[in-house]
Amino acid sequence: MERLELQKDLVAAFRWTARLNMNEAVSNHFSVCLPNSNDSFYVNRAGIHFNRVKVSDLVLVERSNLEKIKKDPSLVDPTAINIHGEIHKIVPQAKCILHVHSKYATVLSTLKNPELPPIDQNTMRFYNRVSVLDNFGGLGFEEESKKMATCLGNKQLMLLANHGVLVTGQTVAQAFDDLYYFERACRTYIIALSTNKELKITSPEVAEKTAQECANYPIDLAGKHLKEIRSILDKEEPDYKN
Repeated sequence: MERLELQKDLVAAFRWTARLNMNEAVSNHFSVCLPNSNDSFYVNRAGIHFNRVKVSDLVLVERSNLEKIKKDPSLVDPTAINIHGEIHKIVPQAKCILHVHSKYATVLSTLKNPELPPIDQNTMRFYNRVSVLDNFGGLGFEEESKKMATCLGNKQLMLLANHGVLVTGQTVAQAFDDLYYFERACRTYIIALSTNKELKITSPEVAEKTAQECANYPIDLAGKHLKEIRSILDKEEPDYKN
């Protein structure tokens, strides 16, 4: 039952990401580790659009079948195997990994200075909490995946210069909530830049205080967020559980 709930959470994240138009064709990938593991994880089967992913479309990658899966790129995207496998293996907090080329995060990743300044509550949430891999080296095959894992370090999010964003979390709910709010934060910043007006940037002290308050919020809003998403899907797209 625990595994099934984990799978449903991940598939709900796929479906909602598609509703928000944050995925790109069939090229992005999410994964989540089995409980108490960092080298056994579920990831989406290659070539399926996010709005059609079901529980039965998740592939369990383990040591015992890793080499076999690597030989069949039609089963799991090779970049997914490399990126998620490498990061899960060496980054303890990355139990769930969500990688997308969402519109506003990707725009931010193309700027020479991709720093997200603290200009509103959402941008402050991520103040000093995003690592930046600023030397794009091609698609996420083995060498690039090792760079990603090293660059992420102890951060939860990583902006991939000229590429997109990668968000991690201890749970699917935590990772998805951060992905959702990071995209909104990027949207606010990019739109603010488009006005060509001077930005009102808050002080480092207030930005850090706000980030800590978000991290220590007394209610599990991330869990409630995903629970509400699943409730909507239960009514509108119940096939996600199949």
